[in-house]
Amino acid sequence: MSLEHKIEINVVLLKRDLRLQDNEAIYNALQSGRKTLLLYVFEDILMNDAHYSERHWNFIKESLIDINNSLKSYQSKVLIIQGNINRALQIIQETYKVSHVYSHQETGIKVTYDRDKMLKRFLANNRIQWIENVNNGVFRGLQDRTDWIEKWEDFMSQPLKTFNPKEEQLFTIEEVNKLTTYFHIPNLETDVATLFQKGGTTMAMKYMTTFFQDRVKNYSSHISKPLLARKSCSRLSPYLAWGNLSVRQVIQETTRCIEKNIYRKQMEAFGSRLRWQAHFIQKFEMEDEMEFVSINKGYRKLKKHVSDQYIEAWQNGLTGFPLVDACMRCLKETGYLNFRMRALVVSFFTHNLWQPWQKATAILSQYFLDFEPGIHFPQIQMQAGETGINMLRMYNPTKNSLAHDAEGIFIKKWVPELENLDTHFVHEPSKMTHMEQQMAGFIVGKDYPSPIINLQETRKRASDILWHMKDENTVIEENLRILKKHTLKNRKRSS
Repeated sequence: MSLEHKIEINVVLLKRDLRLQDNEAIYNALQSGRKTLLLYVFEDILMNDAHYSERHWNFIKESLIDINNSLKSYQSKVLIIQGNINRALQIIQETYKVSHVYSHQETGIKVTYDRDKMLKRFLANNRIQWIENVNNGVFRGLQDRTDWIEKWEDFMSQPLKTFNPKEEQLFTIEEVNKLTTYFHIPNLETDVATLFQKGGTTMAMKYMTTFFQDRVKNYSSHISKPLLARKSCSRLSPYLAWGNLSVRQVIQETTRCIEKNIYRKQMEAFGSRLRWQAHFIQKFEMEDEMEFVSINKGYRKLKKHVSDQYIEAWQNGLTGFPLVDACMRCLKETGYLNFRMRALVVSFFTHNLWQPWQKATAILSQYFLDFEPGIHFPQIQMQAGETGINMLRMYNPTKNSLAHDAEGIFIKKWVPELENLDTHFVHEPSKMTHMEQQMAGFIVGKDYPSPIINLQETRKRASDILWHMKDENTVIEENLRILKKHTLKNRKRSS
């Protein structure tokens, strides 16, 4: 078919914005009036990337199925394929004239950044306009944070973008099905018997509703508790990471609750966390080399001996430190861990095991169902103590288990080897005497590992080295640079 006789269309490239409502890419495409195809590509480059795992792809599949269920009333659905984006658009071009591609600006890993550069060249060569929109108030091209918070708040206060396609504007189910014959179509079936949260806006709205109506009441008091936080925290992070909800939707709902004085203090604390989330993603957007090296150049000379034995023990929850092991096993099985426990396992890895933070990034990103690059790398570096601008925090796993899991319920759930021990032994089974082990029918080093390191010695080593480095000229110079670039500026005073 000649180009002149092809129907001119839009393609909306869905990425980490798997929703219909308040999706600016979809909204902008529909505003044009052109026929619009919604496209999701399970990209080979990402499916083969070390940061991703099956739990992510299953969550995305569930999200796409949820979108398609919503699109049934419009007699439409998303074209879901596996392969390469450029190749997919090239094939679509054989049937239609792709006029515009719409998507959001993705703050992702280097693989996605390189993909976007190749996509930009491909679209330019094919005279296709690429319209990218700001994603969740993270702005591209900023040199510093002058007026950033004002820009972010203005973005969050804008009306939500409604999904309201005109009749026959979306590709019909039959038209999408015809296109599928040209592509490799992935199997969208997922395992229903897992402990992972299920994807999709429908499920996201249920979590948001129950949190704002009831669960938020214990938010501040339970946020550090590994067991209680599973209920009292919002659990919205995977839905924000994969875009089942926009941050704007959640912020506006939070604001409504605050204005109605519904659990006001808890809501304000939650809203503050949302702002910090945006702050860290914006930082990564501005310095994406944080994926590979410390943001503070002074710490790049820090050399640590890699121990495969330590890494394997930590990854599988076999370190001999019950809270660390419970956290890692829980994370591996459920994809979720509250913030304090995430900080604890990174601190243990980088300080006590003295392993490079880079060796933890792919392991944790595969485990975290809510893997968000803009949060992931800055937070890991902060907990590793390699930013220079943040307080050095080394979490003692025994003190934290006594403070936040005093009865050992969380530990016993995820480290069942310890479930028959008296509570005071659960936190430090290695302190049991030989007689106590015999009486309990439990042998340290056989039924559960002996501690793989000396906690006090390794803590002192890490503390001495990192505190000394904070006084080095390069670290201090970098501190000033980082603060100048990322400190919020020109905050307007409310009248």
